[in-house]
Amino acid sequence: MSQILLIDDDLGLSELLAQLLELEGFELTLAHDGQRGLELALEKQFDLILLDVMLPKLNGFEVLKALRASKQTPVLMLTAKGDEIDRVVGLEIGADDYLPKPFNDRELVARIKAIIRRSNILPEEKATTVYEYGDIQLDPGRQEVFCQEQLLILTGTEFGLLFEMLQNGGELISKETLSEKVLGKKLMPFDRSLDMHLSNLRKKLPERTDGRPRVKTIRGKGYIWLP
Repeated sequence: MSQILLIDDDLGLSELLAQLLELEGFELTLAHDGQRGLELALEKQFDLILLDVMLPKLNGFEVLKALRASKQTPVLMLTAKGDEIDRVVGLEIGADDYLPKPFNDRELVARIKAIIRRSNILPEEKATTVYEYGDIQLDPGRQEVFCQEQLLILTGTEFGLLFEMLQNGGELISKETLSEKVLGKKLMPFDRSLDMHLSNLRKKLPERTDGRPRVKTIRGKGYIWLP
């Protein structure tokens, strides 16, 4: 049973979500302010954190920033409808995805399942395999990536994005394909999630010794991982 932490000060919504997610087979832990939510997130192991932006004591961005200093637990941020700034900031800090309020119950459950599924990229019998791509070593079982013998601290989404691109090195991968395979959703107009995740990934990857870029952007089409 997947463990989910919901950090939201809306008591009515929290109760409704608890009932919904328990019916879907998830076990939910509740926190109604940012400070308590952060404490729980650091103390316990969760498969996913649902994090509201507007919270007492610590807001959602403060919680996420503090969490990312030591843990890479997947985070789905709940943002105000139409507030693009909140979404961009959340993705920059390290959120895996966002969902604007009010949201459809089925959409929420689908996003949760997609994010959790990213943590299990390979079947168990292949989870012990370590893959090598040039100066990068990727271990799906441990969700670890080393580049130039340096451990990279990646979110689950960044890990999935890197793995998908490495497996298709030298080939053009469309943004639509990456969005569906890595983010678990269809690419929508003006959705910058994929771009933000790739930008974060690029910042974390050390420069290649030959000075060549690792990723080439084909405007309007997608990306190519350069072997």
